[in-house]
Amino acid sequence: MAVSGRKKGPVSPAVAGPVAVYPGSFDPITNGHLDIVKRALAVFPRVVVAVAFNPNKDSSLFTAEERVATIREALVEFGDRIEVDTFSGLLVDYAKRIEAAVVVRGLRAVSDFEYEFQMTMMNRHLAPAIETVFLMAGAQYFYTSSRLVKEVALFGGDVRAHVPPAVRRRLAAKLGTRLGRGRKRR
Repeated sequence: MAVSGRKKGPVSPAVAGPVAVYPGSFDPITNGHLDIVKRALAVFPRVVVAVAFNPNKDSSLFTAEERVATIREALVEFGDRIEVDTFSGLLVDYAKRIEAAVVVRGLRAVSDFEYEFQMTMMNRHLAPAIETVFLMAGAQYFYTSSRLVKEVALFGGDVRAHVPPAVRRRLAAKLGTRLGRGRKRR
């Protein structure tokens, strides 16, 4: 599935240097995710934000197409240094296909590290040439997750501090709520 419209194969060489891939479900992308992308761009000349998609098991709030559009809108300021794509299957197979040398992962807490460490070791077993780099989330994002944002938004809570404006608009439309107004009292 090529939601991004990019051709298959390596990432275009508009910016020289190693390509990093930042994978995730991004359902929806949060300001914590954006923080990781911006910090990855301080280290790598190009970052591919790769939306994980499994057509057989996808129970996401937003479709892959909606997630790609939202991420593009949120990261438009970075121009050619950012590419947004979707993938299904093994991350290392995708990384090889686009010739990415590095996988970027964000960490919020020790519990994230345990899971990410296991995934990194399996990826290293499958593709030893692909490195994984962990970036710690900014302190203001330690407790932010897509799941928590969706839950707060479902009940009309204010998620402005946790998501970019494009996500807030799409959450309100998708959930049929007025975000930031709180729940109506009976």
